[in-house]
Amino acid sequence: MAASTLKEKTAKTLKWNAIDRVSSQLLYAIVGIVLANLLSKEDFGLVGALLIFQSFATLFVDSGFGAALLQLKNPTERDYSTVFWFNLTISLIIYFILFICAPLIADIFQGDKRLIPLSKVMFLTFLINGFAIVQTNRLMKRMDVRKIAISNIIGLIVSGGIGIWLALRGAGPWALVWQSVSLAGVKTCWLWARGEWMPRYGFYLDSIKKIWRIGLSVFSSSGLNILCQNIYNFIIGAFYNLASLGLYTQADKWSKMGTASISQVLTASFIPLLSQVQDDEECFARYIGRINRFTSFLLFPIMIGLAIIGAPLFHLLFGDKWDGAIILYQILTLRGIFIVLIQLFSNHLLSKGYARSMFRIEFIKDVLIVVAILATAWSENLDLLVWGQLISSAVTFVIALAITCRSLGLSQIGILRDIIPFLLLTIIAAIPGWLTTQIAYPTLSLNLAGAIQLVTALSTSLIIYILLARIFKIPELKEAITMVRKKLKK
Repeated sequence: MAASTLKEKTAKTLKWNAIDRVSSQLLYAIVGIVLANLLSKEDFGLVGALLIFQSFATLFVDSGFGAALLQLKNPTERDYSTVFWFNLTISLIIYFILFICAPLIADIFQGDKRLIPLSKVMFLTFLINGFAIVQTNRLMKRMDVRKIAISNIIGLIVSGGIGIWLALRGAGPWALVWQSVSLAGVKTCWLWARGEWMPRYGFYLDSIKKIWRIGLSVFSSSGLNILCQNIYNFIIGAFYNLASLGLYTQADKWSKMGTASISQVLTASFIPLLSQVQDDEECFARYIGRINRFTSFLLFPIMIGLAIIGAPLFHLLFGDKWDGAIILYQILTLRGIFIVLIQLFSNHLLSKGYARSMFRIEFIKDVLIVVAILATAWSENLDLLVWGQLISSAVTFVIALAITCRSLGLSQIGILRDIIPFLLLTIIAAIPGWLTTQIAYPTLSLNLAGAIQLVTALSTSLIIYILLARIFKIPELKEAITMVRKKLKK
């Protein structure tokens, strides 16, 4: 593929990924705000307990084959069809197992019998999503994310309306369950209607052999990742209480809005790009540097900005209902910086097919999380438990940097030079913004005071960050402005 064509496709992919993430997160946020004000902490805790099992079910349905299809330079129709039938078979088997085990799931979480019917319906979500994995990966491989973006937007609108309507009618946790099921259903139906692909009737062993090596390593890596993502939910739900789990899931959900958006853009946009130049070492290294700088240019101001506005954001949206989640949200948001960078390194390794190095990073990360849990869980202090996550992620980042550079033949100093300047600029810009959140407005309502603090903090930090980027002639700022101007002219 010509460099100009590849660049155009990458720009188009980034544009539609940005449209997808901005619109999806906006809709997700609006619905989340309404539901958080209508439903109780325990309602969110009940569904949060089910999400633990659903995450593992989704992992087994995909089994890493989706990532393997993205990494393959030229996957065939036989490859796509084989993965589709594999996903469908596994999803049916796992749903049947979880359906039978619903009473056991309830016993884990203080024997709450409400979990039995909730789980049997909630687990339909991963079954439905299993039908869409290959459709989604095929479009991502072609760098045609427009259809994916539209399916996400339509799905969020429809499912959000269903969830809010049920919450207003007093459905409690069922509002969250049917919101998830309807979202999966609408997205999957849209992708099948617009994806222009149908599977062949056949299961090809040569395709399985081709993608098994990468798929198995990705599956192992993802399995450890999901285990550690959900181990906190499990511990809090099983040994604290469902109300505490509700606080944690709210903090985790809002903190992940920035993390998930950036990670999704990186995966959908850059893995296909790097896989196209994987055989050209010089070009590959050059693209790595540009990707690291572009990611840092966005990552630090977004995540640190979200952290400093934690209190005014929650006060604006929820009053004082979710105050217990604010500090958890801020810690988890800062942790998100390391999560994105670790994922960035994993994407670099995946684009070269170095799945074993990915697994080593994931294994080390999970060991460190277990160490953090053992060091903090004894205190029964939820804040300390979450601080352990942040510290373990920071240590994992250092180790992941070393493994990635050794595997790809890159310089650790070179990568840090790409990243650190943006961190320093962000910290300088964030301090004045954070100070504005400390100004009290005793005569105003909590919601209105939060709105004023949020706007002043974001505008102050953003203006300072852009000015510093111009002063130090950061090329990513100029590229971003040029890109925006071109899109506005069109």
